[in-house]
Amino acid sequence: MTPALYDTEAFLRRHRLPASFRQFVEEYYLPLVTWLLKRRTGRHAFLLGINGAQGTGKSTLADFLKLVLESRHDWNVAVLSIDDFYLTHAERLELAQTVHPLFATRGVPGTHDLPMLRDSLARLRELGPGEQHRLPRFDKAIDDRADEAAWPIVSGPIDLIILEGWCVGSVAEPAAKLDEPVNALEVDRDADGRWRRYVNERLRTDYADVFAGLDALVFLQAPGFEAILRWRLEQEQKLAASAGADAARVMNADQVAAFIQYFERITRHNLEVVRSNADIVLELDEYHDCVASHYRE
Repeated sequence: MTPALYDTEAFLRRHRLPASFRQFVEEYYLPLVTWLLKRRTGRHAFLLGINGAQGTGKSTLADFLKLVLESRHDWNVAVLSIDDFYLTHAERLELAQTVHPLFATRGVPGTHDLPMLRDSLARLRELGPGEQHRLPRFDKAIDDRADEAAWPIVSGPIDLIILEGWCVGSVAEPAAKLDEPVNALEVDRDADGRWRRYVNERLRTDYADVFAGLDALVFLQAPGFEAILRWRLEQEQKLAASAGADAARVMNADQVAAFIQYFERITRHNLEVVRSNADIVLELDEYHDCVASHYRE
């Protein structure tokens, strides 16, 4: 058993994880830590991407890596979520008016501020001793960027940058695959395919340029899209049951099914292709448990 120099119990409580998660940590998370320790060379920060659909545990993995690498190996780790780089509410409304109404809803490629993301990644990779950088934060409660005064500050130098998000490392689809809609959203609100083609083109160009800078990619592979839909609904049910939850912000089953359609095309494509592109694949079963890991050497 690896000695625990970090507070395992606090980590489990913070992420509302069962005690059985310790075995998950030993079998799958700690080997990833060892892999990272061997891969990082040179002065520049190592940039690790984490791709996974909603409910796969991206933030849990990122938090664990930061905790262990900082407490046991004296690394300095900065964690970014691509969700914190959404365009402002006003910018998305303008995009909805000039390109397609569906862009009023944040989430898909095209709704992120990529210049801000590029600048933040570049700054973190070059951050020197004593130099500081604010990490952007997006407030989903107001559907807009949080006040800059609330952005956390990190100090350099940085050893590891983690960029996590459902579309991190995703690749564009062949143009011919865009002809047929994949769900009711595309049938009813994107009949001419203008929205999905714009999303795909941004993924092929601007997003591909950002993702090309990743030093490694971890893919948390769900067993299928149906499981992802179920997990998302379970999240809403837990939110509804929690004390003090705002009932107006909790989605029912129909609302969850409608919402996830925005992400369905790319999520399904990820399940087909990201596995072959990733450096590490952690396979999940229907109950969120990891059942296998694969490392590309």
